[in-house]
Amino acid sequence: MRHITLILSISSALFFSTCIGQQKAETQKPNIILIYADDLGRGLLGAYGQKIITTPNIDRLADEGIRFENVYGSHYCAPARASLLTGMHDCRTNKFNIVRGGIYMKLDNGLNMQEIKDKVHALAIPAKPDDIFLGQVAKDAGYATAEFGKLEWGFATTPERIKRHGWDYHFGYYDHRRCHGFYPPFLFENGEKVNIPGNTHVDCAKTPVAESPENYKIRWNMEGKKVYSENIIMDKLLRYLDNNNPKKTNKPFFIHFPTQLPHGPIAIPEVHKDFKNNSNLTELEKEYASMVKMLDTNVGSIVSKLEEMDILDNTIIIFTGDNGHSVYYQTEGRGSEKKNVYTGEVYDNIKTKFYSRTSNDVFDGNDGMAGFKRANWEGGTRVPLIWYWKGKIQPGSSSNQMVANFDLLNTISEITSGKQVEGKDGVSYLNTVLGKKSNVRDYTITASKMGPALVTKEGWKLRYYLKKDIFQLYYLPEDYREENNLILENKGKFEELKTLMYKVLENDWNNGYGPKTLEPNY
Repeated sequence: MRHITLILSISSALFFSTCIGQQKAETQKPNIILIYADDLGRGLLGAYGQKIITTPNIDRLADEGIRFENVYGSHYCAPARASLLTGMHDCRTNKFNIVRGGIYMKLDNGLNMQEIKDKVHALAIPAKPDDIFLGQVAKDAGYATAEFGKLEWGFATTPERIKRHGWDYHFGYYDHRRCHGFYPPFLFENGEKVNIPGNTHVDCAKTPVAESPENYKIRWNMEGKKVYSENIIMDKLLRYLDNNNPKKTNKPFFIHFPTQLPHGPIAIPEVHKDFKNNSNLTELEKEYASMVKMLDTNVGSIVSKLEEMDILDNTIIIFTGDNGHSVYYQTEGRGSEKKNVYTGEVYDNIKTKFYSRTSNDVFDGNDGMAGFKRANWEGGTRVPLIWYWKGKIQPGSSSNQMVANFDLLNTISEITSGKQVEGKDGVSYLNTVLGKKSNVRDYTITASKMGPALVTKEGWKLRYYLKKDIFQLYYLPEDYREENNLILENKGKFEELKTLMYKVLENDWNNGYGPKTLEPNY
């Protein structure tokens, strides 16, 4: 008996030792926070050259991490998010579609929750059993996963879809149109409606886009606008960090924070002191700059919380955005997306197009590139990307490697599980983050409202303006502003890339417009 007891004691000790070892191994995995800005042109950040708006907290991530210079998102919000979560490029129209927003304005106002979910599920392409999503790769690797803020996918979603994508916890919006206001009367927490007392506007107090004395009064009429959405979302995120400290839970976390900022129409509780007395800015520009400033402040709050919890050293922070720049602060003679404000010439998006210089965009949000959101010029799809990982990344480093946000799924998969997910368009670039060499995709393709664009790893870009059946060829390493169409001098390269583009679009040029938007019947 004593012999048996001794064996059992040794076995128990070994078992508990193994469990403790597994727990320690689990906590050694890095925590990950992905901050996903909304309509943030990279030129709005100090790390990418912004002069008027200071962004010290985001710049710190770049100064102590790595900044990527050649990064593609998508052309606007919904396909960008679907691409991010699936690891597939946004011309994959058979992989995902978009359900038009607005239906959640009918919640308890003509439709109940089940009716809304049924209508969304009837239109949205359902996930297949073997589909793998961004949150799922971390969850399957033992991470606690959470998502905060703007809806992750489409213009209308459901708690069932969010859970299927791998998120254990969610707080935020289910409807894109409601995200255009910043004072929601309700949000959702794990599928449950959370009322926000003091916010009374069904449309979340969406403001008019155009500037006028009347619209200024509407923006600053605070009746029914008690709680700013980003404040309550940040509060929930910071509380989640407190409750999920890996030092206590022995479980790393992966947080996705798709913020509303600085998407318009413009709304901010107060103008930041940096801009109040700046006579060179219009009121709209001051308010917009304050939204960018708030985004930077929120990043600082997250970093401070991680420092307070003593886990910053083992936390990866990734900062990026969904699509290119959008000018929400247009006033007479300033920031026009449609015409040269000095000559009055309307952009034809063939020989003439938006530049900050010709449109008098005081912030130069697209960092000197051509075009803006929804276009297949570089300014429509290029985004910022910064990685911070103390002790792993060479501080102040940068990379010109071409990457895309749909590469994040496999990059995070490699970090969390040591492997990549097969069958994805995206590939891991973890080695580049760590100062080594990664395998580079041969090309990146993006959709747009104008049509597709394909960029090779060498820097050749083929742009197709579908409605006008016009192809243009650029060599980006020598033509950052896309001013020199080289198609006549490089007919062989044009034919090569045209053939490749058509094949990638699965032999249908219309796939270059991206996923379809479907209207629920309500």
